[in-house]
Amino acid sequence: MKAPSQATGPTADPDGLEDRLRRFATIWSRAVFPVTATSLTRAEVEEHLLPLARRLCTLLHARPFDPGPAQDVGAALIEAHCTDPEALTRTLGVIDAYLVLYCGDAGAEELPVEDGRTRCTRLQHAVAAGFSQGLRDRTLAEQEAVASSSLAARTDALHALHATETRLRAVFEGAAIGIGIADLDGTLVEVNETLTRMFGGLEHHVRAKKITEWTHPEDRPHIGQLYRELKRGEREHFRVEKPFFRTDGTVLWTNLTMSLLRDPEGRPQYLLALLEDTTERRLLNLRLRYEATHDALTGLPNRTLFFERLEKALAGSGTSRFGLCYLDLDGFKAINDSLGHATGDRLLVEVADRLQSCATAPGEMVARLGGDEFVALTTGSESECEARELASRILGALGAPILVDGREFTVRGSIGIVEGCSGERTTAEVLRSADITMYRAKAQGGNRYEFADPELEASAITRHGLTTALPAALERGEFFIEYQPLVHMGDGRVHGAEALVRWSHPQHGILGPDQFIPLAEHTGLIVPLGRWVLQEAVRQARYWQEHPVGGAPVRINVNLSPTQLQHPGLVKDTVAVLEGAGLEPGALCLEVTESALIGADEGLLRPLRQLAELGVDIALDDFGTGYSNLANLRRLPVSILKLDRSFTKGMQHAPVDPVDLKIVEGIVSLAHSLELAVTVEGVETGVQADQLRELGCDTAQGWYYARPGPPDQLHALSLADAV
Repeated sequence: MKAPSQATGPTADPDGLEDRLRRFATIWSRAVFPVTATSLTRAEVEEHLLPLARRLCTLLHARPFDPGPAQDVGAALIEAHCTDPEALTRTLGVIDAYLVLYCGDAGAEELPVEDGRTRCTRLQHAVAAGFSQGLRDRTLAEQEAVASSSLAARTDALHALHATETRLRAVFEGAAIGIGIADLDGTLVEVNETLTRMFGGLEHHVRAKKITEWTHPEDRPHIGQLYRELKRGEREHFRVEKPFFRTDGTVLWTNLTMSLLRDPEGRPQYLLALLEDTTERRLLNLRLRYEATHDALTGLPNRTLFFERLEKALAGSGTSRFGLCYLDLDGFKAINDSLGHATGDRLLVEVADRLQSCATAPGEMVARLGGDEFVALTTGSESECEARELASRILGALGAPILVDGREFTVRGSIGIVEGCSGERTTAEVLRSADITMYRAKAQGGNRYEFADPELEASAITRHGLTTALPAALERGEFFIEYQPLVHMGDGRVHGAEALVRWSHPQHGILGPDQFIPLAEHTGLIVPLGRWVLQEAVRQARYWQEHPVGGAPVRINVNLSPTQLQHPGLVKDTVAVLEGAGLEPGALCLEVTESALIGADEGLLRPLRQLAELGVDIALDDFGTGYSNLANLRRLPVSILKLDRSFTKGMQHAPVDPVDLKIVEGIVSLAHSLELAVTVEGVETGVQADQLRELGCDTAQGWYYARPGPPDQLHALSLADAV
């Protein structure tokens, strides 16, 4: 939330950052001062907290964000004698309520609300951790001081019992930690009030058990050995974290320090037990651990906890198996965009509840990775069957309508399943495989699950590698153009050529356009790549004009993708390329697929009309595959129809298919009546070429005439059947 600015003129802005930090420090000091044991006034405490407030503000806006230094803020509270646990609780409350409010816009740019709250929460965790560590260090120092004082006092008591008794008793009774002294058999001979209070307040209950009987099911196995070594004088002390049962059955967690007290001759005489109550700190750590490993919105395990479980499952023996279901909701973004994130969040909560109900068997868990992505993990000897059943239960649970704010939603999901033996793959490999498989399920219509397929996965990884390599490939000049001749059906001479781009990949060899053009379309690289193809093809066409072969002028055909067609610089770039090479517009033909123009509005057709008015021919490529209305041809700015090879395949050998013959005859007749030339692609036999010539087709191209090749072989026609 951004505080409004009201300052005018040269005076300081009363709502400026420093003023808000001062108010933040004031609120903070008022919260912690009543529970702080200090001789400072509240105003002095406020001055002490002001630099800490500045520190938190800086960390809130740090990029990259690192909450770690906020631990120093917690430690500073301990140094200021704010050691009461209530001081920490109140500090976390102030930070939670006011840090983003007063400092959210203090950085170079205002933090988004969600990002600000997330950072604030992590800063609270760091402050709590620093406070706990500082309190622990201080307490441990007190323990050592008390232990040393107790030992010195007991030794001096042998020489001056009366002088030291008062001092020892004061330390013993007034210590903030529990102290007990026992003989070597473990019988308690003295306990202080703090220790009695820690165990429930009844001294006879504490004394009723020997130290050796203070056991708990969660005791570490080596504690007994440490105790025996201490009794024998083989060690002077040991320190462990140990739980105890109180008299009411509740659990007391402590940091236990056991020390050996020797008599004047150095023989073991007594055992000194120092106990720091860490129950509250442990509960705080458990709460922080829960928050760090669970999703704040849904309460499901988050990415961190899921990765821990998955790594454990993958680290098992070769005989153990696992199954992972990677779920992504279909169309969830549309819900967020149309109805808002609040509705989307409530929908996610309901989805999470249903997913949780699907994974209740031993070895099963569901987690939210983020957004609308969830994962379910199952472990067992029949992981393939179990994963399939789990995926089916998930899709079934999502199938029932969900009611949110009076609206009924039908949620669908796509699931990618990976299963196998433990120890064969890493966590990253499993997640990548599941992600790829999930998108395959989504591409097949969604609301289904698919199992990982190594071959399809390798293909997807290859496509991704090609996608990332495309920009650098264009810069390194790895693309080149081959030209396929366009032969005039009347005189049999080459009248033009189609420019076909190829990629000379350093690892995969020569790649055809079908292997990388869709990737370039998806990434937007098709625009610079298409511009390069146009420049090279136009330059080559100009060269053919200046160095003619065979007498006929050569026109160049260049394919235009749907993305290029919608690019605002299409006309300008085309004109610039033609003028730069000195080529007349009439020597250029741009091929646009029929599917790209189906249902095209005037805005999409305008650049084509402008190019046609300049003299550039527009060819409708793959005609007949887009199911367009033939009447629409009248409104399209095209001058050439390129008939798809599927209509002429039945003419490759005699006798020709009469249906194909009639269809092609009708299309040629219609095109000529509309003053459109007809080019046939995919001509592969002499029979096919002769039949198309009789039907009146104007030009043709295909392997019968020549395969695509280098520009110097354009006029080398093979005229040989290719099938």
